[in-house]
Amino acid sequence: MEQHLYEPVHAEFRALCREFLAREAVPHHTEWEKAGLVDREIWRKAGKTGLLGLDVDEEYGGGGQRDFRFNAVLVEEIIRAGCSGLGFGLHNDVVAPYLTELTSEDQRKRWLPAFCSGDMITAIAMSEPGTGSDLAGIRTMAVRDGDVYVLNGQKTFITNGEHADLVIVVVKTAADQGAHGVSLIAVERGMPGFIRGRRLEKIGLKANDTAELFFDDCRVPADNLIGTENHGFYHLMGNLPRERLGIAVAAVAAAEAILELTLEYARTREAFGRPIGQFQHNRFLLAELDTEVTIARTFLNHCINEFNAGRLSITDAAKAKWWTTELQNKVADRCLQLHGGYGYMLEYPVAKAWLNSRVQTIYGGTTEIMKEIIGRGLGL
Repeated sequence: MEQHLYEPVHAEFRALCREFLAREAVPHHTEWEKAGLVDREIWRKAGKTGLLGLDVDEEYGGGGQRDFRFNAVLVEEIIRAGCSGLGFGLHNDVVAPYLTELTSEDQRKRWLPAFCSGDMITAIAMSEPGTGSDLAGIRTMAVRDGDVYVLNGQKTFITNGEHADLVIVVVKTAADQGAHGVSLIAVERGMPGFIRGRRLEKIGLKANDTAELFFDDCRVPADNLIGTENHGFYHLMGNLPRERLGIAVAAVAAAEAILELTLEYARTREAFGRPIGQFQHNRFLLAELDTEVTIARTFLNHCINEFNAGRLSITDAAKAKWWTTELQNKVADRCLQLHGGYGYMLEYPVAKAWLNSRVQTIYGGTTEIMKEIIGRGLGL
C-alpha cells in the first residue's frame, strides 16, 4: 500500500535512513539496551546526515521539508531496524512544531540550529506522578518573579528525559483557572533547580531513555515561555493530532514488520510433517491479521495525506492512534503465539516486539481517552 503514498524522493530518503541505521545504530543497539539509553553521539551523526529537523526551515539548519511523509519514512525505518531506543520521532514529530510555530525569531535562532545538528536533544514533559491524560489536573507550578519564572513540581515517564538539553514543561501559571491556566516553558540543561531523577526501568523499549524530572525553585528566564501564557492547553491540543499520527505510523510499521517475520516463520517452521502455516487455523489467523494490517495502512496513508493538506481532524487522529496501536498489540500477541516457545525467547524479534508494543496504547493518550474524544465528536 505504500506506493499509493510515497514518491521516488521518499524512496531515496528511505534508502538513506536504512543505510544510516544499518551502519550507525543496529550494531550498537543491544549494548544500548543493556545501558538503558543510546550513545549521545548517535544524535550528532543523525543531525549530520540530515535526519533531524526535517521540517525546520533551512536557514536554521533543517531540511525545509513541510511534508510529513519524510517523518513517517524515518519512523518506519527505525521500527523495521529494531532500533527502539532512538528518540528521533519525539524530537522531530512532537517537539519540533512547538519550536517552529510558537516561538519568537530570537528563540528560533537560539534553539533550532542545535536541534537540527543533534547537539541539542529535546523532550516534552506533561505527565506527573498523579496526573496522566488529565492535563488540567497538573500540579507543577510556575510563578512569575520579575524576569523569571520559578518552577516547582515533578514530571515522570519523560522520553529523552535523561539526555534532554531542552524540555518543554507543561506548567500551571494560573492555579485557579484549570485548563485555562496552563503554559509551556522551555527548561534548559544546567538551569538552577532543574534535577534529573532516576532512569525508569520499563518492561520494553529498554534503550529508550525515560526519566523522572524535578523542579525545585527552578529559575527560568521569562523569555523561555513558548507561545502565550495561559494558552498552553490550546497549544497542546493543536499539536496532539500530529503526535498521535506519529504513534500510528510506528504502530502500523511495527505490525507490518511483525507479520512479515511471522509469515516467513510459518512457511519454514514444521510441525507434524508440514509447515505450520499450512494448518487451517494458522492460515486463517494470518489471513485475518494481514487484512487488518492492510486496512490500518490504508487509513494511516489517508491520515498522512490529510495532515499534509492541513485537514487532519482531532477525531481522525484519535481514531488512527487507538485503532492502530490496539492492532499492533493484537498482531504481536498472535504472532508470538504462532512462534510457540521460541516466541518467549528474547533472541527472537517477535518477543521484543511484543514487549515494545504494549506501551503504544498508553502514551500519547490512552485508548480510552481516544474513544472519549471520538465519542464527543459524535455529539455524545
